[in-house]
Amino acid sequence: MKLIIPHIHKTLGGTGFFSKISEKGEIKELRVTVLEGLRQIEGILIGRRIFETPLVISRICGICPTSHILNACRALEYALGIKVSEQTEALRRLITSAQIVQSHSAHLFFMSLADFFDIEDEKELNKKFSKESQAVLELRQFALRVISAIGGRTVHPITPRPGGFTKLPDKQALKDILKDYDQAEQAALMLVDLFQKIEYPKLKRKTRLASSYSEKDYPYHLGKQIKIGNEIFDPEGFFFNQVEEDLKTPPAKRVKYKGKTYMVGAIARIKNNNLEEKSYIQEFINKKNISEDDFFANNFYNSYCQAVEILHFIKEIKKEILDLEIKQDPYIEYTLRPGKGLGLLEAPRGILLSYLEVGKDGRIADCSIITPTAQYLNNLEEDLKILMKEIADFPKEKKIRRIKTLIRAYDPCIACAVH
Repeated sequence: MKLIIPHIHKTLGGTGFFSKISEKGEIKELRVTVLEGLRQIEGILIGRRIFETPLVISRICGICPTSHILNACRALEYALGIKVSEQTEALRRLITSAQIVQSHSAHLFFMSLADFFDIEDEKELNKKFSKESQAVLELRQFALRVISAIGGRTVHPITPRPGGFTKLPDKQALKDILKDYDQAEQAALMLVDLFQKIEYPKLKRKTRLASSYSEKDYPYHLGKQIKIGNEIFDPEGFFFNQVEEDLKTPPAKRVKYKGKTYMVGAIARIKNNNLEEKSYIQEFINKKNISEDDFFANNFYNSYCQAVEILHFIKEIKKEILDLEIKQDPYIEYTLRPGKGLGLLEAPRGILLSYLEVGKDGRIADCSIITPTAQYLNNLEEDLKILMKEIADFPKEKKIRRIKTLIRAYDPCIACAVH
């Protein structure tokens, strides 16, 4: 028996599903099908000049371009021996926080929420959750204003560059955004409450959760270590020695860790790090009467973790704006030289690794980018195999609905995976 979903809407990029199951219920074949063409942006970058490289890389994605441009700047800074100012670091933390808020809020309400209530009509969703819908729009607008103030525009920011920014934001303009902070925080709390009350499908499969790691704070902007399971690596050790890329089955990259699948994103970050709002996770566990192990073995809960992260990063935005001091020049000048650099940060969907090599001519000689979706596509398929057994007796339409729900809970960005 075959079960085919030709196209799954409300994902970023074309996605489908195919499975072949024997009469005995054995899964003979299962895959998430990628309906996008290979974009070859890594190849396009070869020979590019330094100043234009981050701008080209940001075109990988229209939802998380900020993550791509900042990580490219970081990789080039390592390659060229540039040490940026604390002012630049603060602005990057701020715009990264806003990036995560706008991406998570769009995914949770407009792509994932309807699945948990079997709603197909968007009008019905907005009618059922009219108050929440308005709150999410205001929340995203709050975050987009921060991105625009720092990045020059809301999509594909143009001010980040190696060494800093081409132009600094107006401090008062950023403070003015905080006039709407209380409203944004209430919207975030509303999302946490909404996604805590949802009845999530059952799924139990212990997987490796990988994220940036820090003993001191909640890492997202400047990744110095990677934690996967109980192992901790420096980014270079993970990228060059632990990660295995499957480039034989284009158009999407598919990555494994020591030949094994793993999960990245909000659920992995919360599992691996200390978070002030982690009390909301414990509250969820208590109300659902499950164990912590059960929570982190069910990737449907990634949606709830995103809601908790929104609340955290809304608070980070306020803190960073209030602490921000703009005193120095917008960027540090650099001298071209041969070099190699690896950038690591947490994009909304998880670990983003950007490797750039500068040749003797001062142009890009080599490039490799590993996006979050490329890292968890294999893990998603393993989860789907377990799910297929759970829903074996479901009617076909209900099976399809449940499959879509899990895929969208992962929040895949196929556009990033086929870069």
